[in-house]
Amino acid sequence: MYKKQLTFQKIVCLLAIISSVIVFIYSLGVMTDLYDSLYSTMMNPYDLTQTTVSGSIIYYDMQGFNQLFVKLAIVLILTGCFLFVTNTNIRRRYYIGNIFATILYVGANMGVAVWAHTQLEAYKAQFLTTVDFEALAAHAKLWKTVYTESTFWFDAHYVVFGITCVACVLLLINLFWKFSVMKAEKHLVDAGKGVAA
Repeated sequence: MYKKQLTFQKIVCLLAIISSVIVFIYSLGVMTDLYDSLYSTMMNPYDLTQTTVSGSIIYYDMQGFNQLFVKLAIVLILTGCFLFVTNTNIRRRYYIGNIFATILYVGANMGVAVWAHTQLEAYKAQFLTTVDFEALAAHAKLWKTVYTESTFWFDAHYVVFGITCVACVLLLINLFWKFSVMKAEKHLVDAGKGVAA
């Protein structure tokens, strides 16, 4: 039982840090389509009303969100690393540090997931309702730039944060399994001491 649980916790902690890295990579790429298709439509970065495509201001509207998202993704990687700093991946018995590291990871990742989801859904709605796609198609044809109506990068967050949520759930399952195994071990030790006495 202990060997299975120890193997499980190693895998789960590895998945946790991998999922944080995936969030970071996603945060770097989330604005790829917007940059490729809308950036060139802005005629004057100092006067955002000067554009060949109405609604293209979303590219600038998302800058603050994207910068914060990248920083938070780095924080998530650090919370994943903290699982390894506290030896949560290999420790036979969990102590306060291991419990704290697990709860910190789960709390931070779920918090960022909820925040990013609400922001990305709002920006997706703005993209679909305010961008003049006819003007964008004409701009792309004239200037040989990318034309897209795709919401792939907005929708990809479901997969990205789905992986994160799975990692969080598995970490919590691991924590409760660890408590159960530790309790069973204590019971066996106490029984052994009782027989020896």
